Amino acid sequence: MGASLRVGTVPVLVAFAVVAGVGCGETVIDSAKTEAALEQDLKHSTGKAVSSVDCPSDVEVKAGATFECTVSFAGGEREVATLEIRNSDADVSVTGLRPEKGAGKG
Repeated sequence: MGASLRVGTVPVLVAFAVVAGVGCGETVIDSAKTEAALEQDLKHSTGKAVSSVDCPSDVEVKAGATFECTVSFAGGEREVATLEIRNSDADVSVTGLRPEKGAGKG
């Protein structure tokens, strides 16, 4: 079960599984699959068009660990999604979504 959060006035519940890859002897999150799943889930949950998602490629699969991905919405709005790895199967939930620091400031 994912965590419920609010994006503007839209409640969001996002949870998904990403297939993990193995590199350098450790299992890591598949960043491309995470980005694609997050993009689709946020688009569906928020109703906003997502132009891109950028997640780190070296996140080791450890239950309870968190990491952040940058989400760019159509129109230039950027937010940071905090994701939590729920288990050793690399099931991931979005636990927070906040405006990117410095976004919109020039």
